[in-house]
Amino acid sequence: MGPVMLDVQGTSLSQEDKEIIQHPLVGGLIFFTRNYQSPEQIADLSQQIRIAANKPMLLAVDHEGGRVQRFRDGFSLIPAMASLWQMADQNLSVAKELAKQCAILMALEVQAVGIDISFAPVLDINNISDVIGDRSFHQQPDYVTELAEAFVSGLHQVGMKATGKHFPGHGSVKADSHIDLPIDTRSRADIFQQDLIPFKQLIAKAKVDALMPAHVIFPDVDSQAVGFSRYWLQNILREQLGFNGVIFSDDLSMEGAASVGGYIERAEAAQSAGCDMLLLCNNRQGCIEVLDGANIVSDKASAERLTKLLKNPSLPEAWSTRNENALWQSSTQFINRYR
Repeated sequence: MGPVMLDVQGTSLSQEDKEIIQHPLVGGLIFFTRNYQSPEQIADLSQQIRIAANKPMLLAVDHEGGRVQRFRDGFSLIPAMASLWQMADQNLSVAKELAKQCAILMALEVQAVGIDISFAPVLDINNISDVIGDRSFHQQPDYVTELAEAFVSGLHQVGMKATGKHFPGHGSVKADSHIDLPIDTRSRADIFQQDLIPFKQLIAKAKVDALMPAHVIFPDVDSQAVGFSRYWLQNILREQLGFNGVIFSDDLSMEGAASVGGYIERAEAAQSAGCDMLLLCNNRQGCIEVLDGANIVSDKASAERLTKLLKNPSLPEAWSTRNENALWQSSTQFINRYR
């Protein structure tokens, strides 16, 4: 499986889409709202992509709930994760069950249209970052850990792998890495004793299958943004924390990635730092530049890790019958009870 995850332009495949999907460095595809018209259409597009690729392809989407849910019309609306605490009237056991049922419902529907993973859960703390905000479970690291662990258990129950983001935490810096390069000037001790806690605890419990680093610089730890830092990804994440799952880069088209240069430099730096898969979204020309000119390789160890994220082929993949699934029914009923 190649190390590049890209996107396509519309609701069906163009000839250029088909050709670029077949490139040996391409191993994944991420969907956006512009790719979506209906459940039946996105299921057909997923199938078109797999046929065109004629190789293993990891299909992904950001379908966290709340304001980050790419497919809406026809799909169940998943609450924002921060709202679960209020929905549960601050009862932790109820909030955990809500998190679990949201994950089950989301994963069943995403898988029913042929997609392998949603990039979730968010493990950031709901602190001062507007771009994180209600995407986070809570303001307290221990509650984030508990609720995220419940969410992950729901994903795993129905066969979807979990991707925690944005390592080691994007919630405590104001700037939005989509349009800026956030710099978090706190001490290493503050970061490790606050934002890093949910990541550390879920890694220790072997709960997360993949992680996505933040486009944030923490100068007291390293001069490079996390996704381009061997110190963060190799020394801290792999060696100190013992994480052996997939590392996705965050989107290399984001402004927070511009600190290392153009698209070729970004892709090379991210893979050199330790990212298994490189996300190149919303810039077709930049993606072509990387595929044509970047010194990146298909790494065997990365490919083996990525393959473990693919949906089990024995799982049902029929949108039309999803509401006959007992888990779908019970999850829907439980969540609606607290809306």
